Amino acid sequence: MSQIKAVLFDLDGVLVDAREWHYEALNEALAVFGFSISREEHDSYYNGLPTVHKLRRLSLEKGFPVELHELIQSLKQKHTKRRLHSLTRPSFEKQLMLRQLKTGGIKLAVCSNSIRETVEVMLENAMLKHYFDLLLSNEDVKNNKPDPEIYLLAMEKLGVKPEETIIVEDAPHGVMAAKASGATVLVVDNANDVNMYLFKNHLSHIY
Repeated sequence: MSQIKAVLFDLDGVLVDAREWHYEALNEALAVFGFSISREEHDSYYNGLPTVHKLRRLSLEKGFPVELHELIQSLKQKHTKRRLHSLTRPSFEKQLMLRQLKTGGIKLAVCSNSIRETVEVMLENAMLKHYFDLLLSNEDVKNNKPDPEIYLLAMEKLGVKPEETIIVEDAPHGVMAAKASGATVLVVDNANDVNMYLFKNHLSHIY
């Protein structure tokens, strides 16, 4: 059995419980034009997808005007940024976990379907950014989750194999991407589940 050398984290709902912020921000933008995504729709399909994919789905299924996509993306980012700055808080538990993993020689990366600015702002406000060896956003890949490209790219950049890697994910599309990468996948319900105890059966050499 290969020894684990790297842990790759999704961001929203894993390191920071921000899934609700993205949902609310997009609906706030869509409401200007009388559209919305229901809670059921979000939980069954939209959760974890980049905004551009959500808007394409809305256009196909609900006739949302394609010419408004760019405006909605801009409004959504504005509303998201406001929430990130006002609601993101440092987590001592996450800092302790990342410090312990780092001290144990584990390489750390964030692989998110969010844009890079969102990733960096969220990690900086949570005081977690300096722990990571690599940050990847949806701007770093051609194919977003559920395609495994972002996770395969992270492994390549970190110089590790899938059998040497753990991925922590929560959303269905992210879980699909993680499993397709060939790595060990730890599925969590939300950020509250993510602490050092999560790794006790996989990282006994540093636990």
